[in-house]
Amino acid sequence: QVQLVESGGGLVQAGGALRLSCAASGRTLSTYIMGWFRQAPGKEREFVAAITRRGSITDYADFLQGRFTISRNSVENTVVLQMNSLKPEDTADYYCAANAAYYYQSATTFDYWGRGTLVNVSS
Repeated sequence: QVQLVESGGGLVQAGGALRLSCAASGRTLSTYIMGWFRQAPGKEREFVAAITRRGSITDYADFLQGRFTISRNSVENTVVLQMNSLKPEDTADYYCAANAAYYYQSATTFDYWGRGTLVNVSS
């Protein structure tokens, strides 16, 4: 029902910053709890951040240590992940996802997914 497209990935040096955006079509993103996940080669897909339908509550993975911020832009119908102080271990494909029902810090609870955008952090 909703189509998601991520953008903003690329190559950055350690300590740098990137801003990822998730654009939607077919539905207003306020309909869903929105999340960001990432997956590095050979690793499980892991939770990064989530935001409630009205954007009043956010949830972050412990390993972020305050470096990332998730937010909504209702005018553009997008969800943004601002990533600061990037580390080489942040290198992964980053996915935007929408949750229509039951939220948990797990990819299995999200219903719709974008195709991902690659973030490559060099040391």
